[in-house]
Amino acid sequence: MPFREVNSKMVEATVVPGQRLFSQRGAMLAYKGEVSFTPNIQGGQGGVMSMIGRRLANEATPLMTVEGSGTVLFGHGGHHVQVIELSGDTLYVEADRLLAFDGTLQQGTMFLGSQGGVMGMVRGQVTGQGLFTTTLKGHGAVAVMAHGGVFEVPITPQRPVHVDPQAYVAHHGEVRNKLSTALGWRDMVGRGSGEAFQLELSGSGSVFVQASEEKL
Repeated sequence: MPFREVNSKMVEATVVPGQRLFSQRGAMLAYKGEVSFTPNIQGGQGGVMSMIGRRLANEATPLMTVEGSGTVLFGHGGHHVQVIELSGDTLYVEADRLLAFDGTLQQGTMFLGSQGGVMGMVRGQVTGQGLFTTTLKGHGAVAVMAHGGVFEVPITPQRPVHVDPQAYVAHHGEVRNKLSTALGWRDMVGRGSGEAFQLELSGSGSVFVQASEEKL
């Protein structure tokens, strides 16, 4: 595992020759050794519409490529950091919550509407969360960010889990997501989360929930 949790807000990554990591821009706090940081130019240029086009084309979100030999300390904005281990499965995570991850993991993008229908689009527009969720698949580790700590909630076929969309961090497993509203359309005016929307996750797996609805 390349990541070691130094404390609740910082992780140390081991970088070795021939392997690479990816990190969010601005996440490097300090490093030792011969380590290089190169911008990943597949995303983030040309404004919002250009980024949407790149994501629809399944290209990577803006990241830094980390290579060389040494150790790097990662953290961002004083947010809580959680390390998630993947063993061949797929992790679905909000792109802005990614701190760093193994370069061996296959990165993709899922349009939330593909599972949640029209309401998947409403989630992004009304709650302020992204319309897209980043997918990471394979064997490796992922460091994600959250407000106030992270709690992992198991999802079983007999017991789906309902999550406030703004408290959602990530999920993995054989899980389906569906956004529903607990209020009528007229009652939702001015409300972006909480009782107005619920993200229902069903199947087998787990969901990571943050302790605060505050956005990153």
